[in-house]
Amino acid sequence: MRVAARLAAAARRVGSRNGCRDLLTSSSARNGTNAWQCEPIASGRKLSLENARLWRRWLASSSDLPAHQVLTMPALSPTMTAGSISAWKKQEGEKVEQGDVLADIETDKATMEMESMEEGYLAKIILPEGSQNVNVGVPVAILCEEEEAVSAFSNYTPSDADTSSSPSKSQKQTPQEEAKVPEGKAVESAEAQSPPPQANVASSAKPGPAAAPKPADGSRALASPLARRIARELGTSLEGMVGTGPGGRIVAIDVHEQAVPSAEASTASAMAAAYPEYVDIPNTTVRKITAARLLESKQTIPHYYLSIECNVEELMKLRAQLNETLAASDGGKLSVNDFVVKASALALRKVPECNASWNEDYIRQYKEANINVAVQTEHGLMVPVVPKACGKGLATISTEVKALASKAKEGKLTPEDFSGGTFTISNLGMFGIKQFCAIVNPPQACILAVGGAYPKVVSLGGESYAERNHMTVTLSCDHRVVDGAVGAQWLQAFKGYVENPLTMIL
Repeated sequence: MRVAARLAAAARRVGSRNGCRDLLTSSSARNGTNAWQCEPIASGRKLSLENARLWRRWLASSSDLPAHQVLTMPALSPTMTAGSISAWKKQEGEKVEQGDVLADIETDKATMEMESMEEGYLAKIILPEGSQNVNVGVPVAILCEEEEAVSAFSNYTPSDADTSSSPSKSQKQTPQEEAKVPEGKAVESAEAQSPPPQANVASSAKPGPAAAPKPADGSRALASPLARRIARELGTSLEGMVGTGPGGRIVAIDVHEQAVPSAEASTASAMAAAYPEYVDIPNTTVRKITAARLLESKQTIPHYYLSIECNVEELMKLRAQLNETLAASDGGKLSVNDFVVKASALALRKVPECNASWNEDYIRQYKEANINVAVQTEHGLMVPVVPKACGKGLATISTEVKALASKAKEGKLTPEDFSGGTFTISNLGMFGIKQFCAIVNPPQACILAVGGAYPKVVSLGGESYAERNHMTVTLSCDHRVVDGAVGAQWLQAFKGYVENPLTMIL
């Protein structure tokens, strides 16, 4: 049958995007219906009770509806538990080919594409565009095989999806029928089903399921391979568990529902109880992305750090003079960071080896200095970019940085506002921080950590001394791209512009 053939092929493919393999069984080959079940077995990560139930896809036909498939919210990343539907790329009634993009899904990391594993027709969109926090496994659309069947789903509702995504009583197997299925092919499929109904409803009530029987030879308890693996991961024993699978076999759901916490888990619970009361604050998407990128940076980039002290006395005087001029024309106010952005861009033009990024086969050196400026917001750290900073004046840089910082704090940055940066500046001087080391922002090769200005007594020659403002900056470098001497040359160039600020505007 064409439906069965397509589903069988899709079942072998559906797990590939999530690192899993599938077991496919037919629970209705005897009665001619198209009821198929596919349950993937996760590899390399724990399969929770919820996952065991969510990873089920049904293609069912009944007397009311034509053959169809309930499409659910997919897990597009290992940590995804819910997603939002940004846009539907297909409309109801439209033809769908295998691999076509059905919708854009906003996940915990980015907006990703939901692809179709089957060909057919999009019969019904259950959840519209803009649906937020849709749990993984919740029905979102219906796919049918024939175009003529689309109209049958015009009044389809989510409650219908819940009904059609569960096997009917006529589709369940009796214990005798399940015994005919070869062992190893239907074991995991049976885990998704409830205990089979009594074969003779007129007979007297029988006692409930007992603990899984032990083989006569005294070997280990009767359990499916998946159940054994989950038990090992949970650190629990299968002994004494009640099996609901064929012949009393222990299946995955049994392990999750009956597992006894291990000694390690009990210890962890006791330790958690020793802490004072706390509040769990959900991580925003921005914070999750930032955490992933910083972890990637520290694990994959060989960092080294160079610090230098700059005399900013002349810079402070020039800034005061320019701000007086700007105030007279209502032109805003320059900050020390505006000078730092300009000096960094000019130093990159003088030492272009630092304006680069690492690739396995080459080092890419950029011809323009696009400077990212770190901005702290209530949602997390953002790094909007000032493009082509070398060719911009201090007033222009100041205006752009203020506008970008405002957009960042309001959560209104566009991809163009933070894409394409080649060098990053992180300034904590306004918080009284004198010196710190920043983490390289991949794929960039350098980031400059800027401390606050502080007074320092310096020698003017002979016995003369005076107090001057100084500032310490630290350059973090990717040693694969920037050698130590090259990093030092860049800092010397930066120091020259900062200590002689008039050279920035020449």
